[in-house]
Amino acid sequence: MTEIFAWFAVNFDLPILDWIAANLRCPFLDMVMPLITVLGDAGIFWIAVSVILLLIPKTRRAGLAMGIALLMGLVVCNLTLKPLCARIRPYDFYGQSMQLLVATPHDYSFPSGHTIASFEAATALALHHKKLGIPALILAGLIAFSRLYLYVHYPTDVIVSLGLGIAFAFISTWLAKKIAGKVTFIR
Repeated sequence: MTEIFAWFAVNFDLPILDWIAANLRCPFLDMVMPLITVLGDAGIFWIAVSVILLLIPKTRRAGLAMGIALLMGLVVCNLTLKPLCARIRPYDFYGQSMQLLVATPHDYSFPSGHTIASFEAATALALHHKKLGIPALILAGLIAFSRLYLYVHYPTDVIVSLGLGIAFAFISTWLAKKIAGKVTFIR
């Protein structure tokens, strides 16, 4: 697995990250991207949205689907894949110290927890409420891009996490529908 990650890093990921750093870095984005990425920290923003939606009768099923998806992402991403894959962060790839715009993450790179949480929550919301889901998906995209801009994730981390997040959203939406059919509080 390490050789595969290294091959992708050298042949795909790092050239993209270096292009972003060379062509898109500017003082404005250097200020904005750390603020955007904070919205994905530990999924707190998305958890809060899920809880709020659970409190409103019209949006309970969406809140339930978001909550289930976030739990799936936690178990699969943070508790299983990150320690299993143990992919080093891009700023550590060449063993050089790099000045980051955010605090140095001390866990592994693959997959991106920020991206998984953002896309599973935003997609689940979009599947239930399109008007709320569109801005949520835009925010999810910005959070995912911020991880690349800040040089803390490889593009392959983000791409795989985006796919997993969307898949978890569809699975959790199906589960929420099944649960709502049995629990009158959720309907």
